[in-house]
Amino acid sequence: MLKFILIAGLAAAAAFLVYAHGRRHPEDLPWTALDLGRPVGAFTGRKLTALTSDAPKCEALLRRAGVRFTAAAPVRAGQCGYADGVRFGAGGARSIGYRPAGLATSCAVAAALSVWEWEVVQPAALRHFGQRVTGIDHYGSYSCRRMYGRGTGRWSEHSTADAVDIAGFRLADGTRITVLGDWRRKGKASAFLHDIRDGACDLFATTLSPDYNEAHRNHFHLDQAARGATGWRACR
Repeated sequence: MLKFILIAGLAAAAAFLVYAHGRRHPEDLPWTALDLGRPVGAFTGRKLTALTSDAPKCEALLRRAGVRFTAAAPVRAGQCGYADGVRFGAGGARSIGYRPAGLATSCAVAAALSVWEWEVVQPAALRHFGQRVTGIDHYGSYSCRRMYGRGTGRWSEHSTADAVDIAGFRLADGTRITVLGDWRRKGKASAFLHDIRDGACDLFATTLSPDYNEAHRNHFHLDQAARGATGWRACR
């Protein structure tokens, strides 16, 4: 009986601690609703990836967070295409300039990019450089192709706009930081890039950097691949 009482007491205490922590940090609980304005929690990445199957919810979250965007026209091209694309707009309470302008991605990727900027990229820029990032250079999102441009094999997440390739960053003073030029150099720029790569791993289903292979020497590949019940994540 005493053993049972002790176990029940420990279970009750654990439940209370989970409840108390969840009240303060709902982002750490799997059953709470996603809020793009909250800090990154233990389940933020999985909730962001889940938006790949719920475009209306994703767009509502972007609006609530103050992201300016427009719906991108649906694309149909055989095995390729998308119907949940959004295009980042200029201005707005919470937005950053992408170069080239008018970046269009799936809504789930756009949501993760937004959180990445607010919670990872900007804090890292302030920490390393004492200034904000004002622009992000990219190589695009949608591309109707298989992985690595092969003629056979799995289709790339780019074929459904569920991926984006990030090439570099522009600071407020005009300084440019590039994955190709700064990843392997010692110093603030390299430390910044490594920090934001690590932060991306918490938000995207797949994060690939120059550490992965030569094909990614000049960019970060970020995608929201849906991987079923396991939900395993790739971070290199």
